[in-house]
Amino acid sequence: MKPKYKRLSIVLLVITLLGGALTLTLCALEESMMYFMTPEELLSKKEQFLNQQIRLGGLVKENSLKALPEPMSVEFIVTDTNQELKMIYKGILPDLFREGQGIIAIGKLTENNQFEASQILAKHDETYMPKEVADALKKKALWKEPVNE
Repeated sequence: MKPKYKRLSIVLLVITLLGGALTLTLCALEESMMYFMTPEELLSKKEQFLNQQIRLGGLVKENSLKALPEPMSVEFIVTDTNQELKMIYKGILPDLFREGQGIIAIGKLTENNQFEASQILAKHDETYMPKEVADALKKKALWKEPVNE
């Protein structure tokens, strides 16, 4: 084989190996990627995200928190002020979880338009709101700047 064809075959082999490695990396990232959505975004694309792990952010609707008969199970409504989504959570709620505050829940949308959360993240003080929730509220012109004392 001529040196010219040896170099060409080596370059093609390297390009093929790099392409394969890139494909495997992108496939692995796609499986571990988790989307952030508001209730309105999720419900508008519900067929696409049905039973897929996502992060849902919004405000806990006032007077919507109810204990379920199952031990350590609650249901409440998360809203972005345009759409509401019933959420079911089995576990201990964070100490700082309250109605009217921003949360992020990790879980899946079920076929009956309920969000089954596996984890709830609540704000850590009265001025903090998760960045994604704040951005979604700013986009809808509903954001109120926190008052610093």
